[in-house]
Amino acid sequence: MASPTERANLKLYQRLWRYLSGYWRWFSIAVVAMVVASVTTPFFALLTKPLIDKGFIEQNKSYMVSIPIAIVLLFLLRGFANFLNDYLTTYLSSHLVQRVRAELYRKIVRLPLSFFHQESSGRMVSRVLSDADQITDAGFNVVTVLAKDGVVVVGLLLVLFYLDWRLTLITFFTLVIVSILVRLLSKRMRHLTTLNQSYLGKMASLLKETIEGIKEIKVYGAYKETYQTFQKVTHDIRRNQVKQRVANAASTAITQFLIACALAAIIFFAGLRSHRGLTAGTFMAFLSSMMAMFDPLKRMTNVMQILQRGLSGAESVFRFLDRSEEKNRGQLVLSDLKENIYFDKVFFQYPEGEKNALKGVDLRVKKGEVVAIVGASGSGKSTLVNLLPRFYEPTAGKVYWDGTPLNAFVLESLRESIAIVNQDIVLFDDTIAYNVAFGTSVSRPEIVHALKAANAWEFVTALPKGIDSKIGENGARLSGGQRQRLMIARAFLKKAPILILDEATSALDMASEKAVQEALERLMQECTTLVIAHRLATIRSADFIVVMNEGEIVEQGSHEQLLAQAGFYRRLYQMQFEKSRVDKG
Repeated sequence: MASPTERANLKLYQRLWRYLSGYWRWFSIAVVAMVVASVTTPFFALLTKPLIDKGFIEQNKSYMVSIPIAIVLLFLLRGFANFLNDYLTTYLSSHLVQRVRAELYRKIVRLPLSFFHQESSGRMVSRVLSDADQITDAGFNVVTVLAKDGVVVVGLLLVLFYLDWRLTLITFFTLVIVSILVRLLSKRMRHLTTLNQSYLGKMASLLKETIEGIKEIKVYGAYKETYQTFQKVTHDIRRNQVKQRVANAASTAITQFLIACALAAIIFFAGLRSHRGLTAGTFMAFLSSMMAMFDPLKRMTNVMQILQRGLSGAESVFRFLDRSEEKNRGQLVLSDLKENIYFDKVFFQYPEGEKNALKGVDLRVKKGEVVAIVGASGSGKSTLVNLLPRFYEPTAGKVYWDGTPLNAFVLESLRESIAIVNQDIVLFDDTIAYNVAFGTSVSRPEIVHALKAANAWEFVTALPKGIDSKIGENGARLSGGQRQRLMIARAFLKKAPILILDEATSALDMASEKAVQEALERLMQECTTLVIAHRLATIRSADFIVVMNEGEIVEQGSHEQLLAQAGFYRRLYQMQFEKSRVDKG
């Protein structure tokens, strides 16, 4: 009876082989090629009998000519079969890895936001880059892994010298040709390896951007665009890996053919020297040593270790793929906001939290209003607004859109109606046009209009390539104010009825803040806006101000009303006013 571990391994293999559906014809050819390459060895051994009986004993010259030719043809077949097998197994394993990586990426962008607070980005990157690659160890490499052994080569050369140094000179001549061939092919391999490292760097960068920009990908619905970009990178990596294996397989096949030619020459000259004291036993020993030289550096090693590493990688990948995605069971398509958004006695607790981050929040946001949410750090401001695009689900209570619970809407439809401008700027290593049009299909004139509306057009036109200028990773080539204005231009293009501003100007200097604030006010004219702000001076004109403390709403009203209450808001305002006056002094 199979042990639990054996049953688990069997399930892993069954799941692995499903990825090869549609490729069984190529796999069958690879198996046939492997069999053909294997049977050439016993066929070669069979050729030694007529060689000794007819060639050495009976001195039949026709055998001494025909058998070397047969050996050359046999090993030409063997080289081709090995090449075909190596190529096809690489082709199949690279497709397997590409499919697994594509599924991992698709899973990453559809996991709930809470997962990204629990799992490190480095582990996710490692799972895609390393674990997915190790899956082939559990499949193909267990059967095909071979290792070079220099000690065996040296030992065989010593044996050859001891048996007959003259015939060994032919071996050395062949090795010189092989070394030249390896030298030429090594340049090709070095180029392909360097190219592969570049592709892996692009993949790591794209994954980092995806993980760090997961909110933007979700709320702007950019699943398709980012997935296509990722697919292109994985396709380039797959092609490069196949090229590397093709170059390696060609080297192996040519090397084996050259050694076969050398062997044919050795057999021919040994036959000419047989009457001078070369015995059949000596010849057979020399011949056996030469046979061992055909593939001297390849041996099966560490099969169990490789198998376990591959199964471990497969287990990690499949455990990740089996994680639950964001709940998206809604059936309704969201329309523009007609009346209000209502937070009805909402409670929320983070999975790793010890207490509620929100405690019975009751808030109504009317269409067209600018509602500011203020409070100390950790009071629940960001948590509250993150419930609106359903980055999190309330622990208790519900959020309504015109009287309909948010979870009744299709998730993509809900997020199409929300634009977010964060204090944590997320830009991608691409052009300004790409970043502004992120997740949307718009024309260049529309991009230009959005940039002008966001007070960004002036600095964009000063760049060498305008909107086609590359901005570096997360906009590293731009200032903080410039990066923030690109985020605002992105929100302009989305034309969403709901706008969330989460500390959008908190990290800017006065000059940049003025330009950004003007752009935000222009954007807010068309939206229902939720503003999170620490600087109370920036939200005086808000229609409604909500004051939060320790997950609860403690005060609400206009700026003047809250100052008149002489409560929590007024204390916050006075503290900031005093600090501002001290800073100016």
